[in-house]
Amino acid sequence: MGCLLAAIALMFPRLVIIILVIAGDYMSRAYETTIWPILGFVFLPYTTLAYAICQNEGGGIQGWWIALLVLAILSDLGCWSGGEQQRRRRTG
Repeated sequence: MGCLLAAIALMFPRLVIIILVIAGDYMSRAYETTIWPILGFVFLPYTTLAYAICQNEGGGIQGWWIALLVLAILSDLGCWSGGEQQRRRRTG
């Protein structure tokens, strides 16, 4: 089940965030308030998931978990810049 959820997370991070919120307390253990997961859902879904993994599995942002968080941030930035390039191509 874990591998399937990880594969889906790479393609549909917002869907996985919804599943984690509905299915249990994984996201609430990582975040103290609800505003950060909501903002992460809208703007930085990969980073939101990576932070939750770092907090729950790694005990915080330390060691090799930093690499996961940096990779997630770069993935989110790549998605934003890729969308901007597509917009520019359409408008001419």
